[in-house]
Amino acid sequence: MELRHLQHFVAVAEDQHFTRAAERLMVSQSGLSASIRALERELRAPLFVRTTRRVTLTEAGRALLVEAERILAQVRAAHEAVAAVQGVLRGTLALGTEQCIAGVHVARLLAAFRGAHPDVEIRLRQAGSGGLAEEVAAGRLDLAFAYRTRADGDQLRSVSLTSEPMTVLCHPRHRLAATEALLGPDDLAGEVFVDFHPDWGPRRATDAAFAAAGVRRTVALEVNDVHTLLDLVDENLGIAVVPRHFRHKRPTLTALPLKGTGEAAYETVALLPHEHSTSPAARALVALLESEGLAPYRSP
Repeated sequence: MELRHLQHFVAVAEDQHFTRAAERLMVSQSGLSASIRALERELRAPLFVRTTRRVTLTEAGRALLVEAERILAQVRAAHEAVAAVQGVLRGTLALGTEQCIAGVHVARLLAAFRGAHPDVEIRLRQAGSGGLAEEVAAGRLDLAFAYRTRADGDQLRSVSLTSEPMTVLCHPRHRLAATEALLGPDDLAGEVFVDFHPDWGPRRATDAAFAAAGVRRTVALEVNDVHTLLDLVDENLGIAVVPRHFRHKRPTLTALPLKGTGEAAYETVALLPHEHSTSPAARALVALLESEGLAPYRSP
């Protein structure tokens, strides 16, 4: 099995189109088709279902994609490791982050990294924590700043950034705003909730807290960015349960501590593959993160 066959296979799987993949790889379409057929012959299984408009992965193709991405990531890491030994860090840093993550100033960190390692190409992807964990495990990302749960499996290791309790945000005229007692999940039963998609870290943490308390809740207003969530709460359309640092993004809202979540209810981490699979670029970024002057900020 040749590496170029795997590279060609992954490109077609990503683009779901032979012509677009061939253009991106700068190879002829006939050559790309021949490469895929050779791989299918070797594996004795069809990898794609071909139609006139697109191609989709077969079950065998989906199984191969996971391993192919991991193999290509390890090959890339090997090349970069040799370059690092020679004193030059090259290659690509593929980084993922959830929006408004606590514990690290992503833009400032990447600016420092670019200044220290100008020959490394930086690629940034913003998504929910669940998807980011899957991409690190598959080798598509070198590391990600995210919220981790036990469901993310044992293919990942983590470097803790910060931890904080969850907070209830509501409009100052909401009935909860005048509450002096600590609120628990049971006190919020029946409320209209604004929350993120289930893939997001704050949603995962809130769902876990309510499940542990045995309280059922329904998310009526589901969004995929922080500012829309705050706008909806600011219009008194619902309440939100979020990490504590979110309260500083909209000081006009009332912030109430959520009983029972504790100081470590929401922990953000840098997710990485196991040590032997971690790229030199990822190691360099973590070293910068932990170095004096670039240590993660702690949420107030």
